[in-house]
Amino acid sequence: MDLNRMNCELLATCSALGYLEGDTYHKEADCLESVKDLIRYLRHEDDTRDVRQQLGEGQIVQNDLLPIIIQHGQDKALFDACIRLMVNLTQPAMLCFGKVPDDPGFRYHFLQVTSHLQSYKEAFASERVFGILSETLYNLLQLDWEQRQEEDNLLIERILLLVRNVLHVPADPCEEKKVDDDASVHDRLLWAIHMSGFDDLVKFLASAQSEQQWSMHVLEIISLMFRDQTPETLVSAGHARSAEEKQRDSQELEALRQKESAEKRCRTFQRGTRHSRFGGSYVIQGLKSIADKDVIYHRNLHNLKNYTHDIGKAVRRVPKRNRRALECEDKRRSALNVRLFLREFCVDFLENCYNHLMYLVKESLIREQTQQHDETYYLWALSFFMGFNRGNGFRADLVSETMSIRAFHFIERNITNYYEMMLTDRKEATSWSRRMHLALKAYQELLLTVNEMDRSQDESIRQSSTVIKSNIFYLMEYREIFLTLLRKYDETRQPHSYLKDLVESTHLFLRMLERFCKGRKNLMVQKARRKKSQGEKKSAAPETSPEALAETWKIVEEELRATGFQLSESLSESIVPFDATSETPLEEQRTEAMVRVQDALLARLGPEALGLLRAAREVWPDGDVFGSTDVEPEEELELLKQILHANLPRPSPPEPLVEEEDDGAEFEEEELESVQVSETEFNFLDFIKRFANPSIMHPYILLLKSYSKNTPHTNHCIVRMLHRLAVDLKMDALLFQLSVFNLFNKILSDPAAAAYKELVTFAKHVLNRFFSLAAQNNKAYVELLFWKNVGAVREMTEGYSKDGLVLSLEGKKPTWTEEEEEELRRLYEEHRHSEVPDIVETLLPLLSNSTRTRRQVVTQLVRMGLVDNAKELKKQMKGTQIVLWTEEQEQELQMLFEEYRDSDDVLGNILKKLTAKRSRARVVDKLLSMGLVSERRELYKKRSRKAQGKSSGRGMTEEEFLTGLTQDFPEDCVVRDDEEDESEESEEEEDEEQGKEESQNGRSQSMHSTVGRRTDVDAMVNELQQDGMSVPLLWLQNCLNRTARDREEDGFSQPVALVPLTEANEDAMENKHFQRLLRKLGMRAPANEQESFWRIPAKLSVSQLRSAAAALTPRENEPKHDEQQDGSKIVTAEPEEQEEEEEEEVSSDQRAQALRALLLARKKKHNTTEHTGISYSAVFTEGDSPFAMDMDANGDADSDREDVSAPVKRRRKMVLIDEEEDED
Repeated sequence: MDLNRMNCELLATCSALGYLEGDTYHKEADCLESVKDLIRYLRHEDDTRDVRQQLGEGQIVQNDLLPIIIQHGQDKALFDACIRLMVNLTQPAMLCFGKVPDDPGFRYHFLQVTSHLQSYKEAFASERVFGILSETLYNLLQLDWEQRQEEDNLLIERILLLVRNVLHVPADPCEEKKVDDDASVHDRLLWAIHMSGFDDLVKFLASAQSEQQWSMHVLEIISLMFRDQTPETLVSAGHARSAEEKQRDSQELEALRQKESAEKRCRTFQRGTRHSRFGGSYVIQGLKSIADKDVIYHRNLHNLKNYTHDIGKAVRRVPKRNRRALECEDKRRSALNVRLFLREFCVDFLENCYNHLMYLVKESLIREQTQQHDETYYLWALSFFMGFNRGNGFRADLVSETMSIRAFHFIERNITNYYEMMLTDRKEATSWSRRMHLALKAYQELLLTVNEMDRSQDESIRQSSTVIKSNIFYLMEYREIFLTLLRKYDETRQPHSYLKDLVESTHLFLRMLERFCKGRKNLMVQKARRKKSQGEKKSAAPETSPEALAETWKIVEEELRATGFQLSESLSESIVPFDATSETPLEEQRTEAMVRVQDALLARLGPEALGLLRAAREVWPDGDVFGSTDVEPEEELELLKQILHANLPRPSPPEPLVEEEDDGAEFEEEELESVQVSETEFNFLDFIKRFANPSIMHPYILLLKSYSKNTPHTNHCIVRMLHRLAVDLKMDALLFQLSVFNLFNKILSDPAAAAYKELVTFAKHVLNRFFSLAAQNNKAYVELLFWKNVGAVREMTEGYSKDGLVLSLEGKKPTWTEEEEEELRRLYEEHRHSEVPDIVETLLPLLSNSTRTRRQVVTQLVRMGLVDNAKELKKQMKGTQIVLWTEEQEQELQMLFEEYRDSDDVLGNILKKLTAKRSRARVVDKLLSMGLVSERRELYKKRSRKAQGKSSGRGMTEEEFLTGLTQDFPEDCVVRDDEEDESEESEEEEDEEQGKEESQNGRSQSMHSTVGRRTDVDAMVNELQQDGMSVPLLWLQNCLNRTARDREEDGFSQPVALVPLTEANEDAMENKHFQRLLRKLGMRAPANEQESFWRIPAKLSVSQLRSAAAALTPRENEPKHDEQQDGSKIVTAEPEEQEEEEEEEVSSDQRAQALRALLLARKKKHNTTEHTGISYSAVFTEGDSPFAMDMDANGDADSDREDVSAPVKRRRKMVLIDEEEDED
């Protein structure tokens, strides 16, 4: 579309608005509908903003919309539509395009839209336009909130947005070539606002309690009104110049006059007395040319000192990323009448509006009720109005809202955020830099205001100032903010004006801090103590011999028993078993936590080791790696002993690279170090020493290079800081650098040097100190080539090492003789192709000097050029060579899992068959990520059963089932970790061999272990009975029987929660001994925080559940053998082998005893006044090992001869028994 020609539909719509005849505008009948059509057209414009450009070319705002609202403002609907359309047309070009386009085509459209906005701004600079807007806004504000409609609020907001958009339009530098004190378009717009009374409405909106919702709009309008102003120019508006100002101006004029006269004298001396055609040629002896001969000079001699080889060379183009940041727009001085009205506005605003408005804006910012970057308006207002208040007869009460520690904290947090965003968002680094500069100026103004409060005549104001200074000097983040900003200064992102404000703010802060320290002997401040990394300082490895471990354990055990296994509250809170911010997976940190426990034990720190163990148990409760949740102190002691004697895998620390020794290195890595905050006594000179660093000196020297353009105050701030370092700290050698001396030479040879007396005096002092030192140290001229830190300064001034060599990082290390270097070279050449895993470890024992460390060998190999980088010799961590999984490796892993998923050791078999060898942790993580397993415990190694048929739960006796349960939960409650190294494979093979031997020995040993473990369960039951937990035991037995019956009827299994409904049962479930019994029986504890109850696992069969229920019967009153014959009958299947007959008889006796004990206990419980006979029957078959209990209410003596082939009848009797128990 040709944008120079208006679209026919747009042209027809604009024509339907009306026409302007002289000063009278005649609207058409369809004027309102045409305005609405234009709004719809703007809604559907393309990326080039074609509709906006065509309307701008047609001057729709100047010729139609503004005349309509001026002459037809009484038509409310038409007025609202026109305001709505103009808000859209005047929105900034940056909002239309999102950013300044990089494409040339879109850049052209961007500039076109901007030019149309500038023409709109000129049209709005009319008192009639703002008179209508002011009148309309005044009428709307007269309405109470009960009478005000939603449309009225929308119109108020649109008027404020329209004024904001018009004020936001930038000036056209090509058209507005105005000098200071001349009225620009922006000045004329401000004057129209003032004459219409709109500025009074803005002040009303800022101060009224009922108009708080417009606070951000008002602040934006005010900031745009004062866009070209500075507080100093407004303060001085209308006042005669003071004597100080006159003196300052005269000094500037005198400096300019001296400079001009000096340049004039130089030009006079440069004129030669000889004719120009016979200037002559000269040979400069000692200065070589390209051809190794002396340079031939063809110019006059007076220009000889300016000769350089660079004359005539093309200037090298500086890459865009290395160019200096551009300065912001310069401020200009507005017309006097505009400055006077703005000055009155500032005075009224401070007295009536400032504190109220800033409070509202701050609350909106804190609650995030504003738009993005709206905090910049707050920062500007704080800086501008506090500066105006400071210059216009300072009154602390006018700015009390922003004069607090909260304001310091808010600005410091924003400075930090802006700097981080400047580094991360590189495309918008310039915008973030400007915001950071704005925050710095606000921080500077806060310091200036506090400094002004010190001079107040009011004692309360001076006390308030002292309180504020005590806080900002005490807290570390406020005290060190300027150190950080100077160290992080980047001239490619931050402009020269930012550096100027930073240097002046640092000077002010140090001056205030110095005065604050005077008269205070013991000033305590907050200090950050940084923990050094493990690579910097290695403690001596503790002795791990058996005798030493035994002695260590004896000391630790005595210490723990003496404290009663109780830990102090401070110790419990300070121990953190894992790092939530670390990139190391949580499962890998579990192994590190175990190593930390062992280290604490080796260091004989018993309470710390116990606290770390308990904290790790809370983080990793699964698998009971650090003990179960109900572990006893004695069991914890045994677990600590096992950890102490365990051979845990320890990752070897990475080899640190050789780096230059620099005091500034600690600053570069301070974010990576852990910080502990403490209090310490403050010393001002020690604080100044932190500025003695090349990274902080560089910004000062960079700013000093523009000394001729700097203000006298800026040059004073620079010289004062350099004087503190060179004179107060006696570190003048910090300035012994060639670029600094070149700058001093430029200052001393400046024709106007008389205007920079302070700079000249300091430069002469430094040069005198250098030449005095050079007379004693003949290497001082070489030192000029380098920036120096504190260590280098000390060596340069106090002397070098004993051998007379410059002390460097290598000078501190043991030297290598030529024979040792030749030996190292020979050994390296012999073994470099030997394919050893670590060539450095191979070379160390072969060297003649056995005191050489790995780091020294690596450093020497790099220095000799045998390897390119120390990283090539870095130790290879075990199991970390392979990180990524290929598609073929994933398929192989899936096939191996499907093949071995039913084996006893799934993970072990996979690791043996896996082609690409990986650690257990990597394989487990991959299986979890592929969804082949849902949790890690599914990969735990299963204990081998004594018989294949018993593993399924069928054909198992009650004692064999309990044996299986107790095997899964050993006494020490220590579970093998699933992430141990490959060393477990040998242990697994030994387990398999032991299993084979046990299977060959027969069932005799199994029988004895079964009886022993059953005895443990009986002992637990008897102990709980004595503690008065008979009712919970009976309830647990009921639950097991009921679950067994349900699973038998339904034909499938699912976990069943054990939900206690009585207080006695709830207390029992919280009892540690009762929970231990539950584990013995195979019950599952709550897996995570989302589960609250213990559960009966789905894997337990019906027979196992009934066997577990029978195991809960106490055996304290064991019946005699004759009673067994009268009360029960044991039926067994015929033995298939003669060898098993005796074993079957033994198991039958045990089952009979268990049954008799259970029935006797129930008989005691169900004792009634009726004389009833009870008969019991227990039936056992080979196919169904659980027993069945029958109770006959009629006391039939023949019940023991019940038909064995009637399972339905027996089940019915079991149901009756359970119902009777429930009723009890």
